[in-house]
Amino acid sequence: MIPVLYFHGFASSPDSAKVRGLRALLERDGIVLDVPDLNVPSFERLDFDAIVDKGVVCGRANPPRAIAGSSFGALIALQVARRGIAAPIVLIAPALGVVDLWPAHIPPGDPVSVFNHARNAKAPIHRAFFERVATVDVDRQPPSHRVTVIMGRRDENVPFARVEGVWRAWEASGRLAPGSRFIEIPDGDHGLTEFVDVIAAEIRSALSSLAHARDDTQLMS
Repeated sequence: MIPVLYFHGFASSPDSAKVRGLRALLERDGIVLDVPDLNVPSFERLDFDAIVDKGVVCGRANPPRAIAGSSFGALIALQVARRGIAAPIVLIAPALGVVDLWPAHIPPGDPVSVFNHARNAKAPIHRAFFERVATVDVDRQPPSHRVTVIMGRRDENVPFARVEGVWRAWEASGRLAPGSRFIEIPDGDHGLTEFVDVIAAEIRSALSSLAHARDDTQLMS
């Protein structure tokens, strides 16, 4: 079995529609998604650093051949990779270049009431989570491994221009790993549930790139 460490989005769960769709497509190829529950220690008391710690623990316990992150989960994927979980990365509708927008879009008060997709209802969450996320800069530099960004042009939650801007900055840095690419889906929304075949193909491609890199290393040794 080929493990892929997958991080779901904010106010979601390991049983999201996208995860279910991807599992149906990937498991036939022996690719297994390891999807930790990121509602740590609970949704109400969500803690960015505790989420990253859990991701690192999962990655060390079952070393992945690739890492994927959806929306907010993309930030977790990048930070976990920087903490030493080394593998090609696939970022799906990633929340890149947008953390500064979060405070302005959060209603006043503490706790804050937001829609929780896993519960299909509004749920309270402490304001400290958003204040912490607003300081996160894990997307300032590209990851050291090959990275693929999949972004819908019609994303209603994450501005396409912001994500594209981060990608252009990564390109300009000269630090993008070989094979990295930006994939635009013209009719894609934020969920991208109608495009799980595209996402699955890019996860397979990431796994294939790792296999080729290992083959090249063996040839040179």
